[in-house]
Amino acid sequence: MSTTDIEDAAETAPSVEVWPGDPGELPERTRRVLLRLIRGPYLSGAREPQLWSVLLSDESVLRSRVAELFLELVIDRDNEFAFVRNAPAEDAPKAVRSERLTFLDTAMLLILRQTLLSEEGRGRVIVGQSEIFEQLTVYRTPDRDEKDFLSRLNSSWHKMQNKLRVLHPVGTDRAEISPVLRLIVDADQVRAITAEYQRIADEDGSTISQPDRDDIESGDAVDEAEETDE
Repeated sequence: MSTTDIEDAAETAPSVEVWPGDPGELPERTRRVLLRLIRGPYLSGAREPQLWSVLLSDESVLRSRVAELFLELVIDRDNEFAFVRNAPAEDAPKAVRSERLTFLDTAMLLILRQTLLSEEGRGRVIVGQSEIFEQLTVYRTPDRDEKDFLSRLNSSWHKMQNKLRVLHPVGTDRAEISPVLRLIVDADQVRAITAEYQRIADEDGSTISQPDRDDIESGDAVDEAEETDE
């Protein structure tokens, strides 16, 4: 069956009422994928194979529906994940919000992304919590004691797992880096963040206070779809 045939079949399929008086036009399975994409942050084929199958078969109609909301559907077929992002139109409304990240969140995200890019050719990329924390110790400032700094690192680690979902637990203190991280933080964002870090280092690499660092939190590093069920 050609792509056109699949699109025509999806568009012409009789509507299926999910509840009495339901005015929806899409089959229930397509609606579930649409909702999953809107909720974000991404749909994984490895973790949700049934939804992934529907995504591929109904891709055209899903692209059309998200476009109605000024969104663009991004699909990585090799790594089997998909997500939506704001349409690349300067004057279009922004349908997805940016997740505000702390300085340590951003630093952890960059380390994870760099690790992914350097090791993904070997298969699954699994990292230890302690090894990531060790790389971040350079950002501990004199005004933060060890306990407080560790608490902040743990908070960032849990945000990567539970909110951004770019880390998937493997055991108690290890996690797999999601391939989606390569796309949701693109090269332009990495350059912008790195430049900001360099600016801080150039201003005062040794005495800048943690509150000052928190003030330059990046709000644009990760776009996450609005969770409409909350």
